[in-house]
Amino acid sequence: MRRAKTTRTFVAARMLRPILFAGGVLFAAAGLGARTQTAGDKPAQGAPAKSSDPRVGLKPGVEDAGVVARHIELIGHLPKPADFNDPAGSGSLNYANSDLAFKGTQLFLGNFHGLNFYDIEDPKRPKLRVTMPCPGGQGDVSIYRNLLFMSVEQTLGRIDCGAQGVSEAVSAERFRGVRIFDIADFEKPKQIAAVQTCRGSHTHTLIVDPKDQANIYIYGSGTSSVRAAEELEGCSARDPKEDPNTALFSIDVIQVPLAAPQTAKVVNRPRIFSDPTTGAISGLWQGGNHGEGSQSSRVTNQCHDITVFPAVGLAAGACSGNGILLDISDPVHPVRLDAVTDKSFAYWHSATFNNDGTKVIFTDEWGGGTQPRCRASDLPTWGADAVFDIVDRKMVFGGYFKMPAPQSDVENCVAHNGSIVPVPGRDIMVQAWYQGGLSVFDFTDSRNPVEIAYFDRGPIDATRLLIAGYWSTYWYNGNIYGSEIGRGLDVFRLLPSELLSQNEIDAAALVHLDEFNAQHQPKITWPASFVVARAYVDQLTRSRALTAQRASALRAAMDRADKPRAGRERTTALDELDKLATMLDTDAATSNGRDASRFKALAETLKRRAAALRDVSVRAAAGRGRPYPRRAEARPSF
Repeated sequence: MRRAKTTRTFVAARMLRPILFAGGVLFAAAGLGARTQTAGDKPAQGAPAKSSDPRVGLKPGVEDAGVVARHIELIGHLPKPADFNDPAGSGSLNYANSDLAFKGTQLFLGNFHGLNFYDIEDPKRPKLRVTMPCPGGQGDVSIYRNLLFMSVEQTLGRIDCGAQGVSEAVSAERFRGVRIFDIADFEKPKQIAAVQTCRGSHTHTLIVDPKDQANIYIYGSGTSSVRAAEELEGCSARDPKEDPNTALFSIDVIQVPLAAPQTAKVVNRPRIFSDPTTGAISGLWQGGNHGEGSQSSRVTNQCHDITVFPAVGLAAGACSGNGILLDISDPVHPVRLDAVTDKSFAYWHSATFNNDGTKVIFTDEWGGGTQPRCRASDLPTWGADAVFDIVDRKMVFGGYFKMPAPQSDVENCVAHNGSIVPVPGRDIMVQAWYQGGLSVFDFTDSRNPVEIAYFDRGPIDATRLLIAGYWSTYWYNGNIYGSEIGRGLDVFRLLPSELLSQNEIDAAALVHLDEFNAQHQPKITWPASFVVARAYVDQLTRSRALTAQRASALRAAMDRADKPRAGRERTTALDELDKLATMLDTDAATSNGRDASRFKALAETLKRRAAALRDVSVRAAAGRGRPYPRRAEARPSF
């Protein structure tokens, strides 16, 4: 693909020369140039030979790797900019793509070397618009209106974004913390603040408090060493028994005044790991293993990721040796509600809520993301997801999920970043597994998650473990976007199957967000649309809570109401919907679990849709100067 003529480069003056995407035939109908495995292709070393999963043994390569997909289609791809490729070809993390954020038709992609901005107005043809070298760590990004936030943790980070690094042990030029950019002019980002923190920012979380219109907040999660007090006053790496003000065992709360974001500052370092009985700030997991045959995990003195769900007042923290649940009704002073451990977890990495706020998924980044941890010899509960139900603000373990296809010794693979796919009536997540590809799975039943779609490429190298694969895969406004560490940006769309209907995909596509930050989950609501109603009907039919005859009758009734009609004929069709909705309410009262919720949601959707159509008819009749016909009696066609 050719690069966009409007691409801007900041700091570095030379123009970008992206690698062209090689030709070929993609698996199924993806049509974007990567090719499928053929019988003559040599698999990567260490590839397990006995699995029948088509993801096993794919041909290695960069842009010509073997590809396999199930119930998902690659529709867009753009390689990394040339300046963001490792010049030594060693797969260095210093040039790795990292996390994603979205605003309107703009996509922001972090990288250990800086930032890249894309235009995704046409998802099939993403365009690189801005490339901005600014090294200093994995460069996680978040967006709020015209502000962009970027995490910086490495000691080489500089306030001025320079690539020369900082060699002195103590330096006024070093930056570790959260950068803030003004992106009002999309193609001319301007750094307006740089909030220094003691441990830097490995990741960060944006919090919008519904009760505070003047500020937004950032939770900074530092996982690196503590800088010297000579460099930043108040920093200490001492044991809490020696120094109760240690920078360990806390997170940073940064306040960003919207009227003056350049004055952002740290306003609290809450001790969210403290023992409520003794007051000891090191009150959670002390490090070590959980007994014979268990994982060994680090002491909980940090969080890797914190995901907030302001609509329900909760946050979930993946914090080294623990998963924690927080009350964030006061975001400056979060309060821990619960903490859990798991003998199969090595490092609690990230968290994702379902849309009801009744479940949370934690991921285990066993091996740090740089090791092969999805081999046939690796336990399926290690390096996996753990699903917890939230009951009375406590977490109750449900089950595990791990991408099921064994990977080779040259493929770094473990659970990583993902988001929910907003299908009404179900809990579905898309997730990155590094070189294990991406997986879409249903965790509606916490104890029995089920994979429903996947995409995978062969390893990036046949004989060496070079770091690559998906860092993040997120659903955004109808498509799935993947940040591929070594290959660039990918765009996907889901395909219907026996596990996910076209109605369900279409219902998810009705959800449109103005912004998306993975660690700030919005409460999603769906419009009163027959598309949504048909998705519920498909689900109730799949679970056998609704007979084929009743499902057919419901679909026919919606078709009749949806057709352009006038007068008594329209009234009869809408009255029929109301009566069907009443019968569905009865079904909800006599059903259990998720089916009861689906019956209730379906009934409510039909009522709301009928009311909206009736209102349209009333206004249309009034405009023609005709009286609106009274309701006619309608008999449901069950």
